[in-house]
Amino acid sequence: MRSRRRRKPEGVRAWTAMAARAGYGARGFVYLSVGLLMLASASGLGGQTLGSQGVAPWLASQPFGRLWLILLGLGLWAFVAWRVLQAVWDADHEGRDWRGAATRLGQAVSGLVYALLAAGVFELLDEVGPRMAAEDIAENQAKAAILLGLPFGDIVLMLVGLVVLGVGVGNIVTGLRVDFGEALSCSEHWRRRLCLLARVGYTVRGAAYLPLGVFVLIAGWHARAAEVRSFGSSLEAIRQQPGGGWLVGVTALGFIAFGAFAFIEARFRRIRPPKTLSLG
Repeated sequence: MRSRRRRKPEGVRAWTAMAARAGYGARGFVYLSVGLLMLASASGLGGQTLGSQGVAPWLASQPFGRLWLILLGLGLWAFVAWRVLQAVWDADHEGRDWRGAATRLGQAVSGLVYALLAAGVFELLDEVGPRMAAEDIAENQAKAAILLGLPFGDIVLMLVGLVVLGVGVGNIVTGLRVDFGEALSCSEHWRRRLCLLARVGYTVRGAAYLPLGVFVLIAGWHARAAEVRSFGSSLEAIRQQPGGGWLVGVTALGFIAFGAFAFIEARFRRIRPPKTLSLG
């Protein structure tokens, strides 16, 4: 009886670690795909498709495309579960001081973002089509219109824009300051080289969020939902500027670096599931 009790927690921890690694792999697949699609678009090979919404149509057009989408959605939900363990049960042992609390808050926000992305993947199973980008913008603008219709809706929309900007700045700071090698179980020789991917990926990803945050902030300031854009259309707006193709290309390389490092985390990250799921 005692041996069974010991095996059960170990089994749960093993499955938790496996789910976390699957989640990191799914995140890597998303960003690597987005980066490649953006790179193709910036070089004139991929049409006008930019941003994370381009992944679903591309996947759907591949053999067993719907199966790919289902597996991607399940992987993202696994990553969301891992973020919950990190944020609520401190799986990474960040502690309860202000730095640890800030890190866990960031993990919670990240979990929420990936939960929305995972839910969107399953929603897209019945909606994938050539007009998806336009529908994505229209949906965001409809949500913005609802916010603007509420009391102080313009202020709420501006706060949303500030949150997006904050996420972008937070990623840039993370990329510049965090020692990513601490969480990798590989030699010091490889840690130094692999961490460069993380620094480039996080910094560029943070910079890519800034245009979207500015669009939402301006929309709230002017109280016009029509100014709200999707992430892909924000990148498209950048591409239309002088030298914008180069900027989008650099962003694409940063996303590829971020996705590649997520695959590295799926293999080498130290996964330390909490021994108990107690809130105390």
